[in-house]
Amino acid sequence: MDAIKSNEQFEEIISSNEPVIVKFEADWCPDCKRMDMFIGDIVEANKQYTWFEMDRDQFPEIAEKYSVMGIPSLLIFQNGEKTAHLHSAKAKSPEQVNEFLDSVK
Repeated sequence: MDAIKSNEQFEEIISSNEPVIVKFEADWCPDCKRMDMFIGDIVEANKQYTWFEMDRDQFPEIAEKYSVMGIPSLLIFQNGEKTAHLHSAKAKSPEQVNEFLDSVK
C-alpha cells in the first residue's frame, strides 16, 4: 500500500475512474497497528481496488472534510467522490473489513 504524501497526490488519486481505497491511520494508533497485521491478505483478495494509506495527523483538513473521526478508517473514492466509509469502530477485525467490502460490491 503506497502512502499519500501531499494534498495534490490525494486529489489526483481520488479522481480516478477506478475505485480506490484510502486507509486513514496514524503512527501512534494501536488499532491501526492491529489492522496492519491482517490488511495485507484483504488487499490481495480485493485487487479491484487500488489501495493507499494516509496519515490523518499530517492531513487534518482532508480527514475533517471526509468525516474521518476515528482511525483506522477505510474510505472508498471514485471520480473524486467518497462512495463508502468504514468507520474505525467497525474496522477492528478482518471479518468486519470483509463484510464492509462485500456490502459495497
